[in-house]
Amino acid sequence: MFNRTRSLQITAALASISLLAGCGLLSDDSKDAEKKITVGTTSAPTTLDPAAAWDGSWELYRNVYQTLLAFPTGSAKPQPDAAQNCEFTDSANESYRCTLRKGLKFSNGETLDAKAVKHSLDRIRTIGSKVGPKDLFGSLDRIETPDAQTVVFHLKTPDATFPFVLGSPAASLVAPGVYPADKVREDGKVTGSGPYVLESYKEGSEAVLTGNASYNGFANRRNDGVTIRYFADAGQMVSALKANEIDATYRGLSAAQIRELQDPAANSQGVQVVENVGSEIRYLVFNPKDDPNVAKAPVRQAIAQVIDRGLLVSKVYQGTAEPLYSMVPKGVVGHKTPFYDKYGQADVPKAKKILKDAGITQPVELTFWYTTDRYGASTADEFTEIKRQLDESGLFKVTLRGQPWKAFQEGYKSGQYPVFGRGWFPDFPDPDNFIAPFVGKENAVGTPYEPAQILTDLLPKSRREGDRAAGIPQFEQAQQIFAEDVRLLPLWQGKLYVAAREDIAGAERALDPQTVFQMWELYRKTSW
Repeated sequence: MFNRTRSLQITAALASISLLAGCGLLSDDSKDAEKKITVGTTSAPTTLDPAAAWDGSWELYRNVYQTLLAFPTGSAKPQPDAAQNCEFTDSANESYRCTLRKGLKFSNGETLDAKAVKHSLDRIRTIGSKVGPKDLFGSLDRIETPDAQTVVFHLKTPDATFPFVLGSPAASLVAPGVYPADKVREDGKVTGSGPYVLESYKEGSEAVLTGNASYNGFANRRNDGVTIRYFADAGQMVSALKANEIDATYRGLSAAQIRELQDPAANSQGVQVVENVGSEIRYLVFNPKDDPNVAKAPVRQAIAQVIDRGLLVSKVYQGTAEPLYSMVPKGVVGHKTPFYDKYGQADVPKAKKILKDAGITQPVELTFWYTTDRYGASTADEFTEIKRQLDESGLFKVTLRGQPWKAFQEGYKSGQYPVFGRGWFPDFPDPDNFIAPFVGKENAVGTPYEPAQILTDLLPKSRREGDRAAGIPQFEQAQQIFAEDVRLLPLWQGKLYVAAREDIAGAERALDPQTVFQMWELYRKTSW
């Protein structure tokens, strides 16, 4: 297997904060233990076909689809799942071979063999969805299947991160008989080989998962099934948790809601909160082609000089996040603070000088866009605070616009927004995943950004390194280029929280290194 440094274990530190004391676990045999667990979230899938989603849909995918490799809790390097073993077969990291477990089946009875793996990954590139994960497979040249159990990936260039891509839900394996090679499946069903089978699905409302009896992989399922309820409003989700209508929540809680649930004096509904060290980041994206003002580097640099991250975090996120001065967050190898090194603390006079030196003397009018229903209830407050800071500087006049996620995603992918906010949850725990997705003609944010040094020198060099720590100099240089260009402006890094009823255990193990929720870790305590 691919060897990685231990310093990337960004999710190894997990701390559980219980709001009410309990008695502990005695056995798993009671009727309560048999009750299906219900999890609430504000992050509903955009599609059930993994070829067409590179977003929070992965939450569901990880639980119903299988991948060749995966990231068990506490692991910072991919481990076998559908594969029995995988390894690079050359010193240049250009040929990667996987041997499948024997006897694998999809939930419809189809055989999961090498040809099914090839079909699953080839269709991602053939379909080429603008909002799909095709860009993660940019280094892949072709897939060879010498026999039914063997898959060989031939890469265009050395890429030591390729095993990490195979361990992400981007590489979900699908049954060839029901997933067309050249178009997205649209019948509202799932045919995978993961820990669960999707028993029923109501878009935007509910997904009912039952245990997959034929699953053969790394996951040790602690329950017989899970129902996922999708909420448009986090307040309704918290109310449902307090009323014991759902057992746990993940994604979408505001800072105020987290603080409320953490406060024993304010809460007596039998809830616990699990806090996880996170690598979630939030940032602004600038699209120079959409607005002549945004096309001016001094305008972007002045915005970076004005925004007070510390004030933003304290007012809006109340200790549930911290200021971020690089696209590579704290806890990930290679993290630096280039935006702080260049711009320091928020300073309006310095920003005014940046604009004046560029011949800009009138307030710059800009429109900032954000999604109203993807990242939680605090997003609108965050952008209101950003607008306040920029407007009060006297250097900018900001108009805010919000859109539901589906419309927002279509808008930024088609280049309609001059400035917009995005969140990023890592595809895999490696600094490459906080650099590479944001550069190139076709990137994850839909606005072409082609810094030559990063694309032709720094990323290729870093990907030759099997020891990922050896690529730190390249990642540090890339972060510095980001700070000079300000095409992306990091704002904050968040912690991750799971709120659950006090009789639910396993929440502290449910988050994998990609911050994807592993439903199989949850189980109901039988005595409390």
